[in-house]
Amino acid sequence: MTVKHLLVEYNKVNEQGTFSPGDILSGKVTVMTSKETKVQCFLVKAKGKAKVTWCDQEGEATVVHSDKKIYFYFEYIILQDKNRGNGSEIIRPGRNVYPFTFVIPNIDMPSSYRGKWGNIAYSLQAKLTQSLWLVHKTKTEFPFLTKAEFPFASKSEMIITGLKEQQCATRISFYGTGKITLNVTSEKMGVKQGEAIAVSVEVLNNSAGTVTPKFYLCEKQTFVAKSKGIVHTNDILFATGDSVPAETSQTITKVLSIPLQLPPTFFNCSLMKLEYRLKVILDVNPAKDLEIKLPLVVLWGSPKPRQQHQRRSICFKNLPG
Repeated sequence: MTVKHLLVEYNKVNEQGTFSPGDILSGKVTVMTSKETKVQCFLVKAKGKAKVTWCDQEGEATVVHSDKKIYFYFEYIILQDKNRGNGSEIIRPGRNVYPFTFVIPNIDMPSSYRGKWGNIAYSLQAKLTQSLWLVHKTKTEFPFLTKAEFPFASKSEMIITGLKEQQCATRISFYGTGKITLNVTSEKMGVKQGEAIAVSVEVLNNSAGTVTPKFYLCEKQTFVAKSKGIVHTNDILFATGDSVPAETSQTITKVLSIPLQLPPTFFNCSLMKLEYRLKVILDVNPAKDLEIKLPLVVLWGSPKPRQQHQRRSICFKNLPG
């Protein structure tokens, strides 16, 4: 093995290390050889690709659903055997460095993402071919960030205007002769990665039992392959509120922090999409739980410092009999 080391690296264009449509992607390929080495082809390629794959059991057969979409594909040939087979191109012994430059297409493409049954990846790969049986490869992925300000909505949708508006929902359920009313309010629908959001829960418990609110972040991943679809959901417990005894009412406010590394909401990929909801559940034993879901859009970016508001008091009172 005359090729001892093969490495592909890229140059960052900003402090975050992310790339976007229209950026210049440059770097170098480094190859270490122990002696003079003949090659048939030596190239570096850049690719942006979305791919989904999952399996379904249909009777005794396993059916594989798979699809992919190529956003761009470029090759830069460093060395190539002009005679196609006699290994006339030479790499001298020692450390050899070869620069390259690509221009990322200035088109709408989704951000990098890795989900349950699919991923959106942007990568560089160097490939050195000495013969049909002797091929060296190395690969690295680079983080890509879409330029779309709102990758979760089409231009015709008015969801954008509601990102800063308060979201509210109410649900009433009857348990025997008792009634439970659940009111949930979130201060807004759009929240940045790492940002905090206040959620208030008003519980009017006119039943005979104690109820306890629980706060969840609901993640929904949807994957599509040739008209077939599959959904993966995941609920993350944020917090548990104080119990509300029978025949009382109580208002509870929780400040919930969105995880900093949580992938942003997106719809701008034909093979997959990512959505979120805020969910509040009342444990009502032994009856079915009472729940409310509110829309939540996770935006890319650094959170702004949270303003200090006056703490909301907790209202705790007996219901009129």
